[in-house]
Amino acid sequence: MSRLKTLAFLAGQSAWNRRGTLGLILFSIVLSTVLLVGLERLRTQIRESFTQSVYGVDLLVGARGSHAELVLYAIFHLGGASNNLGFDNVQKVAKLPEVAWVIPLSMGDFHRGFPVVATDENYLAHYRYRRNRSLSVASGRPENGLFETVLGAEVALRLNYQLGQKIVLSHGGGDRPRTHDDKPFTVVGILAPTGSPVDRSLYISLESMEAIHVDWRGGAPLPGFRVKAEDVRKFNLTPKSVTALLVGLKNRRYIFQAQEKIHAFSGEALSAVLPGVAMDQIFQLLGNGERILFLVSILVTITGLLGLAATMLAGLSERRRELAILRSLGASPLDILLLIALEGFWLTLTGLIIGLAILAGVLAFLGPYLLVHFGALLELSPPTAREWWILGGILAAGVIASLGPAIRAYFFSLADGLNRNV
Repeated sequence: MSRLKTLAFLAGQSAWNRRGTLGLILFSIVLSTVLLVGLERLRTQIRESFTQSVYGVDLLVGARGSHAELVLYAIFHLGGASNNLGFDNVQKVAKLPEVAWVIPLSMGDFHRGFPVVATDENYLAHYRYRRNRSLSVASGRPENGLFETVLGAEVALRLNYQLGQKIVLSHGGGDRPRTHDDKPFTVVGILAPTGSPVDRSLYISLESMEAIHVDWRGGAPLPGFRVKAEDVRKFNLTPKSVTALLVGLKNRRYIFQAQEKIHAFSGEALSAVLPGVAMDQIFQLLGNGERILFLVSILVTITGLLGLAATMLAGLSERRRELAILRSLGASPLDILLLIALEGFWLTLTGLIIGLAILAGVLAFLGPYLLVHFGALLELSPPTAREWWILGGILAAGVIASLGPAIRAYFFSLADGLNRNV
């Protein structure tokens, strides 16, 4: 054991004396570590953010159609529903004995490209994301009355909106949307960043959604008929239909029972979808992209390790006298092999430690910035089991890359080393 410690010390000293030559190789190992582990962390946390964009919702209910489309417009507010579900069915779902709460969502309007979501007080009370975190307001108040809106964090940031600002919604998200300029909304609250689709939406009440369309039919204003904003309260603002419904159950063991009851509703064909299953199916479509990124990182790692092997091989000619002196002092050929292999081990281990430190610094200092500006929730946490495997793989590959030079050094003869002119 003492002999191995001595060789490890000599390997470290030798690598330090050649730090200028090995510096670029160390940099490539650091870069490989940051890329491989960083991409793995990014992949897992994006997947977690994706699958836990809504947490604790047991069923998504919408008009009968594609499950993937229902998830996209109900949770990620992308695309749109081919049909709505009647508000009477919303009330029927809420009255099921298995159901604890429901969150109705009505969509179809936009503001400068951001979707408008009409909902009720249950959204703030029951909506959860990423390991059961609840929504909160960064400024203002969460309650929005008629012609009042609460903004997601990204909407407020990108559009530079403040509390009290007046905004106009538009119907549809095409190239020439029709605007509700006669019924402006006032910003009364801004939600805290979540790193979820919540950040990219504006929130109004269901009554407000009805109010701005009280003089509309079929997606267009009625000709010759205009209702002023101050007069809309004279009309019945109870929603006639909604786009989708988020459902929470009293106990998850009743999930298939509730699903069957909703599918059996008469008069309207509905779909009740398990959000986790549907989102996993969607995420599989993105698998090719993440595999390509991971492959690129592996290629960078291989390039760095090949450079390590090439540098050590090229330096052997200059070190033959050094190795011969070690042999003359009693080092065996196996000691020489271990010495070179340990140099590769120390160099790779140092690169891993520096790479992890850089990655931790990036996550600690840039994490809040990435959350606010890009909606990417990247947290500083210990390496996962898969990340430990990646780190171990890099370390093992570094030792293997150094075995080529180590084996060559093993066969250097003592006489060959001492007789060289240096």
